[in-house]
Amino acid sequence: MLGTMQDGQLSIANLIRHGSRIHASAEVVTWTGAESRRHTYADVAREGARLAHALRGLGVTGDQRVATFMWNNTEHLVAYLAVPAMGAVLHTLNIRLFPEQLTYVANHAEDHVVLVDGTLVPLLAKVLPTFETVRHVVVVNGDPASLQAPDGVTVHSYADLLDGQPDEFDWPVVDENSAAAMCYTSGTTGDPKGVVYSHRSIWLHSMQVCMTDSMALAQSDRALVIVPQFHAMSWGLPYAAWMVGSSLVMPDRFLQPEPLAAMIAAEKPTMAGAVPTIWQGLLAHLHEHPQDLAPLNRAVVGGSACPPSLMKAFDELGVTIIHAWGMTETSPLGSVSRPPAGLSQEEAWNYRILQGRFPASVRPRLVDDDGNELPWDNEAVGELEVAGPWVAASYYRVGAGEEGSEKFHDGWLRTGDVGAITPDGYLRLTDRSKDIIKSGGEWISSVDLENAVMAHPAVAEAAVIGVPDEKWDERPLVAVVLAEGKTATPDELREFLTDKVAKWQLPENWTFVDEVPKTSVGKFDKKVLRAAAANGRLDISHLA
Repeated sequence: MLGTMQDGQLSIANLIRHGSRIHASAEVVTWTGAESRRHTYADVAREGARLAHALRGLGVTGDQRVATFMWNNTEHLVAYLAVPAMGAVLHTLNIRLFPEQLTYVANHAEDHVVLVDGTLVPLLAKVLPTFETVRHVVVVNGDPASLQAPDGVTVHSYADLLDGQPDEFDWPVVDENSAAAMCYTSGTTGDPKGVVYSHRSIWLHSMQVCMTDSMALAQSDRALVIVPQFHAMSWGLPYAAWMVGSSLVMPDRFLQPEPLAAMIAAEKPTMAGAVPTIWQGLLAHLHEHPQDLAPLNRAVVGGSACPPSLMKAFDELGVTIIHAWGMTETSPLGSVSRPPAGLSQEEAWNYRILQGRFPASVRPRLVDDDGNELPWDNEAVGELEVAGPWVAASYYRVGAGEEGSEKFHDGWLRTGDVGAITPDGYLRLTDRSKDIIKSGGEWISSVDLENAVMAHPAVAEAAVIGVPDEKWDERPLVAVVLAEGKTATPDELREFLTDKVAKWQLPENWTFVDEVPKTSVGKFDKKVLRAAAANGRLDISHLA
């Protein structure tokens, strides 16, 4: 027996039609450093139609890949909508990848066109000669004459290319399971891996972002989208906003604490999304330059574990930090930490510091080293595996037995994250599998140690890695960045930890650094720290 419901494709084309008509007056604001450029959803849709016509003229007639090398701004949103809606595939190039990685991903994806922000032309120019399949570069908000293109590549002005194009487009019917967009992981080993999102997965993921026990994005929100559009599809915020009519505030290249604070004051967002390092920088700025953040009431934080001390600091400023977990392979929303109803503030806090509760469309399980499934008792610790309609089933053009294929088995994605799950479905991560410290046969969570150290008022950042030890195999090394104007010694910091971690976990190895190295998406880059420690480039204090 079949249902009697109508069938229809969950496509970006239908999403652009909906948002441009139902939410035509919603705003898209791009910060310029001192003021804002403003467009309505209706404006964005018209510009999207003009871009689609222009891309047709550049030979994008099927599922060719159209890459973006851009900041978060209105024009990037136009590409987010128009490229997949016309049946092509959006490929967001991570501007912070190493040059050889950019070359690899552009060639592996077989990009045909690249849209580049004018401010990023010098960066693209260094690698463009190595892009084997690119035939057109479109310079957005910049001078195309500033880019010396290699033979076979034509450079265009975005404004000139769109000038005179029709502001309506007959968006085609696209199979919801066909490719809409792709991102490459910024993996620490091997070449980056391509994750291809379908129209259907983006649509379903967007619905989840809007649910009240998730990010709760609503028509009444002004969403400050700090998380880059080139990183895991900006956590799905642009598409979810278009679905419900949230206005969007885009920071462009102004991601430092001072301009972010000015943008918040001027544009008054109600919610935001960014990795913890962004909020740590903003908090330090606010200590020196206090301001009222209202009506900003919540910030979704993911990418790496958020220190509880940072969450408490923003609580005092009236902003609730909502912990979330995910990865490029999960679109990226995996879990969001909304406490159960009816709890006291203290009981709710015990849930807020977890990585979140799994929604209906993300099935989790924990497995041990032998692949045995572990119970959800908040005690058994194993590797997290997930499955669901917006979870990757494979990497792009990675076959069985090739590097990267081991991440998938039996319909499950192996996340590489280690942790426990509570009986009511909340995730408590203890580490990445490659970062956990094995000392004397016992595991030490680098994340737990980092959070404990960062609770000290003199500490701005702390990263923990394992270093070889003759007796215990490995012991923790803590790399500390002191807050501006603050001082602390290794002895003082270790004494601070005595009632916060088990005695045998207390670190004896400490180093002070100007900055913890970061990956292209703002996470602590522990492989760089490990190399520095191994090569003797860190001044390490060894406590007795």
